[in-house]
Amino acid sequence: MEHRTDDDSSVNGNEPELLSDQIRNVLTDEIASGVLPPGMGLDEQNLADRFGASRTPVREALRQLAVTGLVEIRPRRGVIVTQTTPERIMEMFEMSAEIEAMCVRIATYRITPIERGKLIEMHDASEALVKRGDIDGYDKFNREFHEVIYGATHNAFMAEQALAIRNRMKAFRRTQLRHSSRLARSREEHEAILNAIAQGEGDEASRRMRAHMLNAASAIGRYISMQTKKDL
Repeated sequence: MEHRTDDDSSVNGNEPELLSDQIRNVLTDEIASGVLPPGMGLDEQNLADRFGASRTPVREALRQLAVTGLVEIRPRRGVIVTQTTPERIMEMFEMSAEIEAMCVRIATYRITPIERGKLIEMHDASEALVKRGDIDGYDKFNREFHEVIYGATHNAFMAEQALAIRNRMKAFRRTQLRHSSRLARSREEHEAILNAIAQGEGDEASRRMRAHMLNAASAIGRYISMQTKKDL
């Protein structure tokens, strides 16, 4: 892993990426795959030594993991990896799928030409990320793509709620991209959603979005299963 300060530039010189984000991403994958099992303690100093960093970015990474529910920060006991079952993950994705489906249905009827153009531009640019297998880059694009859809609802409260749920799940949404061929399939699903929006078919866009989210849940389930088998 390439070590950076918290104000350094990102890999490949594109958007800035904090060292705390890099640490969070590595720990996210290790928790989701079982490398860091439930109940395991995470020591700030040990992690700082491992990543060649100070404790400040490590502490921020752990704080972000706590927000997503992957770890629990306990007074006088430190940071503990929480127990998250595949069933719990599926429940979270099921809930998120309904919120996302509602957002895209409303956005289909309210989206402006500028917003639609931005989605198309972002989608076109994502092809290069898929070809490179750039998981971190695609994860960032994916987050922004969905956030544009939230904004296109032109309902601030709905957008806030969708974003809050997305932030709660961002660790799992990133990890699912590691499953074989998921990047390409995710992009294909985005294209189907965009086509439905372009045709003004809100219900079809909603159906496509729901399937997109549930496919993501299945992908993370398969990824975790594969990692578990490797450890046996």
